[in-house]
Amino acid sequence: MSLPTPYYDCDGITIYLGDAREILPQLEPVDMFFTDPPYGHNNNNGDLIHRREAALGQPPCDSDSSLARPIANDGVEANELMQWFFPQAANMLRHGGCCCCCCCCCCGGGPDPQFARWSLWMDAAMDFKQMVVWDKGPMGMGWHYRRSYETVLVGQKPGAKCKWYDETDRIENIIRHIPKIIPQATDHPTPKPLELAAHFIGLHTQVGEVVCDPFMGGGSTAEAAKKMGRKFVGIELDEQWLKIAVRRLAQECLPL
Repeated sequence: MSLPTPYYDCDGITIYLGDAREILPQLEPVDMFFTDPPYGHNNNNGDLIHRREAALGQPPCDSDSSLARPIANDGVEANELMQWFFPQAANMLRHGGCCCCCCCCCCGGGPDPQFARWSLWMDAAMDFKQMVVWDKGPMGMGWHYRRSYETVLVGQKPGAKCKWYDETDRIENIIRHIPKIIPQATDHPTPKPLELAAHFIGLHTQVGEVVCDPFMGGGSTAEAAKKMGRKFVGIELDEQWLKIAVRRLAQECLPL
């Protein structure tokens, strides 16, 4: 299968519409991954939005409308997807490059939570370095112990010194200063803040290096990479989110 024509290709930012499992193996090596993949919340039909509305005490949206905003591949196959992704990321990373992967804090429950499974799969494919906790501020959905954080798993491709560009030696594994985003009616249902992607991009890449996000959603990683002078290559399965990403990239971007 040949590489498709980019959906967007401008100023070092290249984006493809399609399935990451088909496109990613055909791409050139990259310096870093930052991605927020499907968590397996069974949001194929937009149910996540209804659950969030109930938790916030908001009136439910119409499940047949665009407000339901389903996430493609967000079913039980998410774990199969990640078992495929980590070895593929290791193959594509330049030696010393890092993969930073957002991960639900407790999806799956019991003795086998998602971050435990995913960290083991990451460690089998590359060197698992750290689990970073993102304190999102206001509590989220759930019951009893309501969730107010997510994790970011960080792995490194061995063979060279880890790409690490902080000189302060004061970077914690807890991020406290970046609040979560409450999505608006037409947004992707699980957006990540621009500043979250920028935090990791700044630590693990230099200007001109290539950042990849194969599950790019509404494009916050792409926008952060552009503002920070990095090249970017991304993939998204659902065109409605790519349209949002392209609109963001087309706007005047000021440096972070």
